[in-house]
Amino acid sequence: MAELSKFQAFLQCKCPRCRKGDIFTGNAYSFTLQKTNVHCPHCNLKFEREPGFFYVAMFVSYAMNVAEIITIGVASYILGLDLVYDNLWYYVGLILSGVLLLSPINYRYSRVILLHYLTPGLHYVPGSGD
Repeated sequence: MAELSKFQAFLQCKCPRCRKGDIFTGNAYSFTLQKTNVHCPHCNLKFEREPGFFYVAMFVSYAMNVAEIITIGVASYILGLDLVYDNLWYYVGLILSGVLLLSPINYRYSRVILLHYLTPGLHYVPGSGD
C-alpha cells in the first residue's frame, strides 16, 4: 500500500503519526453514533493528548461555522435572493439548514485539523506501528 501524503491522511481522517489508522469509528453521515477512537488502531497513538484536549476543537469548529455562514449568505445573495427585510427568514432558514447539514463534517474535521496541524510535536513517523 502506498504511503499517504499529509493532505490525503487529513482528508481520509487518518492518524497523524502513522497515516494508516482511523481516527473515527463509522462514517460522518450514518445512523450509528460517530465516535473518536481513544487510540490509533494501528500505532496505538493516544488521540486525546491531555485531559480536555478536544475542547480546543470547538474553537476550530466555530471558525468553520462562521466561514460556512458567510459563504451560504453570500452565495444565496449572488444566486438571486435579494437582501431585503422580507427575505430575512429565507436567509435564516438557508443558513440554519446549511449549518445543520455540515455539523458532522465540522465535528470530524475540527478534530482532524487540531491533530494534524495545530498539535506541536505530533509528526509523521514512517513505519510506526509496523
